[in-house]
Amino acid sequence: MFDNLSSKFESILGKVRGRGRLTEADVDGVLAEIRAALLDADVNVSVARNVVARIREQAVGAELSKSLDPGQQIVKIVNQELTAILGGDTLKITYAGKPPTVVLMAGLQGSGKTTSAAKLARWFKSQGRQPLLVGADLQRPAAVEQLRTLGLQIDVPVFSDPSDPVTTATRGLAEARRIGRDVLIVDTAGRLSIDADLMEEIRRISDAVEPHYTFLVIDAMTGQDAVNTAEAFNATLEIDGVILSKLDGDARGGAALSVKEVIGKPIAFAATGEKIDAFEQFHPDRMAGRILGMGDVLTLIEQAEQVFEKEEAEATAAKLFEGGFTLDDFLEQLQQVKKMGSISSIMGMLPGMPKELKNAEIGDDQVKVTEAIIRSMTPEERRSPDIINGSRRVRIAKGSGTTVPDVNRLVKQFSEMQRMMKQMGGMSGKKPGKKGKPPKVNPVKMARAMKQMGAGDLSGLGPPSQPGLPGQKNPGAFPDFRDFR
Repeated sequence: MFDNLSSKFESILGKVRGRGRLTEADVDGVLAEIRAALLDADVNVSVARNVVARIREQAVGAELSKSLDPGQQIVKIVNQELTAILGGDTLKITYAGKPPTVVLMAGLQGSGKTTSAAKLARWFKSQGRQPLLVGADLQRPAAVEQLRTLGLQIDVPVFSDPSDPVTTATRGLAEARRIGRDVLIVDTAGRLSIDADLMEEIRRISDAVEPHYTFLVIDAMTGQDAVNTAEAFNATLEIDGVILSKLDGDARGGAALSVKEVIGKPIAFAATGEKIDAFEQFHPDRMAGRILGMGDVLTLIEQAEQVFEKEEAEATAAKLFEGGFTLDDFLEQLQQVKKMGSISSIMGMLPGMPKELKNAEIGDDQVKVTEAIIRSMTPEERRSPDIINGSRRVRIAKGSGTTVPDVNRLVKQFSEMQRMMKQMGGMSGKKPGKKGKPPKVNPVKMARAMKQMGAGDLSGLGPPSQPGLPGQKNPGAFPDFRDFR
């Protein structure tokens, strides 16, 4: 959704990065481009105007830090403002002292509310909670049946009653207390904000169950209409947060960038795909980093931690740095990475990733081709790709249903990866440590290597613990490379 906006911001800020001096006219030129980019992304006009005014006030009116050059200052200020309009701090979910914690779901018809209720239940379950879903959407045919089907997929019970929505929600609360469930999620019927009767109904449901959180589900594809919807619902229910569905769509992202500024309520969660596990807490600072091309390493690490076992990851990292990483290891890691989501989404979280790679269509088909080529090799060829000569390449291509150039490309890319990782592992001048732990990497050399590889501005990662790079601040905060294992 934010790809177009991200490309424009990277282009705009690329003009000021590394500049030794910026005049007021230069700043005005940059701000005019930022305003145009925001409006093109369907951001509310008043929001775009306010954001640009705040950036200008900080960039021109305030005394700039002497530790960063003017270009870096602009990037930092824009990052702070993007984080602010996306919500500022991540919404922290607190639980009721006397269970259950009640969550009321509201939204327009077709916004993805029922699916979001099930995804939210799965998220609560991953936090160690025991949710109960209540199907109070008695307007839409088969809505309760849909919720029951989703509940079976995530092993969460569903309660419903054919009487009326208010009674169903009330009895659902009693059922949660009876069976000892500590989270209750009430799915209500989709409604139009102009439908007075349905808006009154959801108000009565809210009065009956007294929710601790009322979440409004907004279809991120609807642009400014979503913001108008949020205003109408907030006037009736006093919503606590927004759940954005279809964040993986190709709309312009104006809803996400406007809703917090307009109604003062944060985005709490976002659905990033159709699958039941494509749902995550919304982190404004991380999303701002993605939009500005700074990556999102923290989310990448969290996703990796859910897939990779720590000991196995450490052993693999050691093999990678010491040059013992084989195509068998690569195939095994590829299977694990697939569980984290699409390759292109993972690349989008890496800082400094070239735009061409982030925008490349790297899907399951390409991964399947790679798997087929590796599986067509003999065990010896997987251990030592150097022995793959012309006749072997022809055999591998035929066995995998690919072409010889495809095989050549994979072997070459794997060899280059091995060489690069061995060089990075050798930066410290020491061999990998014992017990399968990766080598310690000198942070200064690591930072320089990342800059040479196109990582761009590294100020968001923190400075090195030793002098050697310009523009450092808060000495000692630079993370050891092992933190990213």
